[in-house]
Amino acid sequence: REGEIVGLLGRSGSGKSTLLRIIAGLIEPTGGEVTYLGQPLRGPAEGVAMVFQTFALFPWLTVLQNVEAGLEALGVGARERRERALAAIDLIGLDGFENAYPRELSGGMRQRVGFARALVVDPTILLMDEPFSALDVLTAETLRTDLLDLWTQGRMPIKSVLIVTHNIEEAVFMCDRILVLSSNPGRVIAEIKVPFKHPRNR
Repeated sequence: REGEIVGLLGRSGSGKSTLLRIIAGLIEPTGGEVTYLGQPLRGPAEGVAMVFQTFALFPWLTVLQNVEAGLEALGVGARERRERALAAIDLIGLDGFENAYPRELSGGMRQRVGFARALVVDPTILLMDEPFSALDVLTAETLRTDLLDLWTQGRMPIKSVLIVTHNIEEAVFMCDRILVLSSNPGRVIAEIKVPFKHPRNR
């Protein structure tokens, strides 16, 4: 639903990440179908961007070039690519690191590059696959808070967010609605509406 952050909560192996990749159009379902804007999804959907659990950056490219990569694949011209990439880098808090390489960045900064690369294509839906799990506790907390601030202030182009997590506290802190998945077989066993408005205090 528009204006919502929805969490997919479940144990490891419950199929959360697989479901997210099916929604993204990265893999095909073995049964049924996914529709996006009323049409069956065949391959990656335009208007959907994904942030992965691992940093998934090109190590030979700078921060700026990594963020530009998605726009280049869409055929966006060099000047517009640079302008949009710089704006996304600034938005996500990496101003001044445009020419740095991934190896020169901390884990939190590398994940910020991943977020900038997702946001630069102006997606309608942002999918996140445990984006904070590879970070230390303090870095993850800072990045969560920064992203929620951008979301609540309307500074991101996104209309909806779907986040995979196995962290109950993270789900309650970030999400408006939580879908709980069971394991073997993986299916939705509960839908929980979080009754707190953003911003939330722990």
